Amino acid sequence: MRIESDYLIVGSGAAGLYFAILTAQSGASVTVVTKSGAGESNTRYAQGGIAAALGSDDSVAFHIQDTLDAGDGLCNRQAVQTAITDGPRVVEDLLQLGTQLSRTAAGELSLGREGGHTRHRVAHADDWTGREISRSLVAAAKAQEGIRLVAGAPVVDLAIDSKGRCRGAWALDGPTAEPLALEARATLLATGGAGQMYSSTTNPAVATGDGLAMAYRSGAILANMEFVQFHPTALAHEQGNTFLITEALRGHGAILVNDEGEPFLERQLHGGSLATRDRVARAIVAELKRSGRRHVYLDVTAQDADETRRRFPNIDRTCREFGIDMTRDRIPVAPAAHYLCGGIHTDLDGRTNVPGLYAAGEAAHTGFHGANRLASNSLLEALVFARRAAEAVADECVDAGIRWPTLPQRRQAAAEVPDRWRTEIGDTMLALVGIERDDAGLKKACHRLDELADEIEAARDDASLEMRNLVTAAQLVANTARMRTESRGVHYNTDHPKRDDETWQHDSLIQLAR
Repeated sequence: MRIESDYLIVGSGAAGLYFAILTAQSGASVTVVTKSGAGESNTRYAQGGIAAALGSDDSVAFHIQDTLDAGDGLCNRQAVQTAITDGPRVVEDLLQLGTQLSRTAAGELSLGREGGHTRHRVAHADDWTGREISRSLVAAAKAQEGIRLVAGAPVVDLAIDSKGRCRGAWALDGPTAEPLALEARATLLATGGAGQMYSSTTNPAVATGDGLAMAYRSGAILANMEFVQFHPTALAHEQGNTFLITEALRGHGAILVNDEGEPFLERQLHGGSLATRDRVARAIVAELKRSGRRHVYLDVTAQDADETRRRFPNIDRTCREFGIDMTRDRIPVAPAAHYLCGGIHTDLDGRTNVPGLYAAGEAAHTGFHGANRLASNSLLEALVFARRAAEAVADECVDAGIRWPTLPQRRQAAAEVPDRWRTEIGDTMLALVGIERDDAGLKKACHRLDELADEIEAARDDASLEMRNLVTAAQLVANTARMRTESRGVHYNTDHPKRDDETWQHDSLIQLAR
């Protein structure tokens, strides 16, 4: 079976749907393919919001400086300038597309503050921001003529022709897993991150690094894969999971305290509980080592109870499910893998080094985040660079006469994926490639992941495709972390605890040798 369109988008988060809407509005035919339902992505689970210089006391210059400070010397300044300058425009676009953002009594956008920000600049929809943005973009995409949504069709690999150009992708169609050829002039990978390579993550089950692995196998350059950000505050209830507790709760006045109720961050870090995520996560790890406990606590009990419940209904509801009244009780929290700052290396228009292949969102690396992402800059990056890619892609043209690439040969056995594969990848990454790393642990991780990759590749059946991508993403993270013999942002190696600008103030680029 074959579907032909001008543009193919793999993934249905903010970047993919926004790109689809904009290109379809210009008259192009667009196919959006996703392995799960439309809108199931990291976008949907974002709580905080989208950062933009919208307040009367704010400016593009302030936002730029906060982003550069958080990025720890590794941001692409042009990417930072571009994204932050365009921020107000994409927020207005969201409103025009039907996104309902929270407002003040005076009717202005309500702007929250999060870690690393010196101003209140996070536009939000209470603490359901990602869900609201996903809702509005899915609705707009379904209403837009020219967009075809193909759900439940996992993409197997990109289709690269004999001249090295991306012609689209191969997918498996529905329950029968029949090969589906998705042919397009240009392909956008908007597949999100790879949080599932860690056994503790805030990411949904679909975040298995599919786009990253497919791009790597196709010859695309990837950058800064070692920079995996752990969110400092995920719910750590013994009966719960790693439900995200947004940083905006700390912007609302919550503070991090230890088991004795001491606000340990306030005396350790400049900015205290609202310091940048890399520093807060490491400080929590140090406190857990000192105390021998599994978690610390977020304490918001000093704030007005009614206002806290009104502003954070999602967190309030979830905490109550576990017997926690956050207006009276402290919330147990611990860091969990959250966001990949690296990804498929692109220019500022989303182009990769593979002709015809673009990337945007968490799957892409523009250099905007540097070594550590500033809170709520992720949706900003996804939307700004998806818009730029949509404007640039109109110039894509394809030479005639090149045969459509054949589907990579894979056995179609209906084997079940061994549970231990996912468990071993997750446990290896969390133990050895987590918030703190060291040389011996990274060497051990690389060796074990190589063994698992060989085992998964030997299966070569449909059931193992996702695990193949996941272990590839994990290998890329572990190997680039092993290469970078310094500490910077979210990459902290205890054998090399200092930042080394002379040797390492540059991107870590990796490409499959051919």
